[in-house]
Amino acid sequence: MSGEAAAAPAAASALTAFSADISKLDLSPLWERKARLVPGSDCLPAIWRYADLRPLLAQSAELITKKQAERRVLVMENPALRGTSFITNSLYAGLQIILPGEVAPSHRHTPAALRFVVEGSGAYLAVAGERIAIEPGDFVITPPWAWHDHGNLGQGPVVWLDGLDTPFAQLLGAHFRENHPDDKHPVVDAQNSLLVFRFEDTCAQLRAMAPSAADPVHGHRLRYASPATGSHAFLTMSACMQLLPAGFRGLAYRSTEGQVFNLASGACRVETGGRVHELQPHDTLVVPAWEPYRLEADEDSFLFSFSDRAAQEALGYWREEHL
Repeated sequence: MSGEAAAAPAAASALTAFSADISKLDLSPLWERKARLVPGSDCLPAIWRYADLRPLLAQSAELITKKQAERRVLVMENPALRGTSFITNSLYAGLQIILPGEVAPSHRHTPAALRFVVEGSGAYLAVAGERIAIEPGDFVITPPWAWHDHGNLGQGPVVWLDGLDTPFAQLLGAHFRENHPDDKHPVVDAQNSLLVFRFEDTCAQLRAMAPSAADPVHGHRLRYASPATGSHAFLTMSACMQLLPAGFRGLAYRSTEGQVFNLASGACRVETGGRVHELQPHDTLVVPAWEPYRLEADEDSFLFSFSDRAAQEALGYWREEHL
């Protein structure tokens, strides 16, 4: 045995002892790091069928009042992140139901929030002093630290998808929250609010796009833009609506953004994680960061999505790859 070979076990033992010693000082050697050094996350692709969730929302409305729950929401947790309330490492998503005559009390918080209306008519969202009537397919912005409450003046239940950037606030230790002293914050009815994007207008814009302009991955896609900056709707989150025309067969693609899809209308297929998911209206699907996916549709289908792309672009992290 050479002298170098004989010395190897002793050197390894010394390194092990060194690591143990510095651990007592809350230190660790970089050469033993266990952090992920490649794109992607531990999150898994997952789907939540609206046909499964809708009866559970109704059951929750029987079991707990809006006042007791404050917000009656079923949170969609990524299978790899159970116990966190997060659908990806950077995003929160949940389905909220509000019954006729109910009001979700006014509060505000540092996380930004979006609402994508899934079902029902007659409800309103009161945001930053504006009361906005909402219909299925409408997209509404709730800026950080804006007072907001919700009410249902209609005859049946209303359901919408909540999307928040809560993980960012928690990561930075900046998750502040405050309840308003009254159930409702003073508002005025807004006929042309800059905080709402109407589904019928969005659909009309998408249908007006020339067939030749369809992207080979995304079909026809529009990004919801901030009325103040023209950029993403939020500093951290981006949101889009896309039209997959009948017969669309998208190319495989991946990006570093974690994406949450909700089918507004039609029917489409999403191939990801080694499986093909058949989406029906209002189904929710999460595609984690850097996970390849591909879209198909046999009929015209409108697909809503939100992601953390805005934050990634601002930080210089965002990447994409056409496969």
